[in-house]
Amino acid sequence: MLIAASVLLILIAFGLPLFVRPKDLPEEVPESPTRYLDERRATVYENLRDLQIEYRMGKLSDEDYQAAKKELQGELATIMAQIDEVLGGAA
Repeated sequence: MLIAASVLLILIAFGLPLFVRPKDLPEEVPESPTRYLDERRATVYENLRDLQIEYRMGKLSDEDYQAAKKELQGELATIMAQIDEVLGGAA
């Protein structure tokens, strides 16, 4: 009896997906064209915050802080321009 119930459960588990109609499935949410760029932008902002914390703690000299900050801000400007380009092309 236990074996029969187990076999029945296995058949139901493997057979049920065969009866799902495509119209019953939820619609796929389209992926944002700027998702990757948004993630990069968030990472750069996080790096800027970490850089500022390290500078305030005295781990970085003023020259090193300014150089690293300028580099990260340049990268951020590039990312923002790419986002504008993608969104401008989509509009």
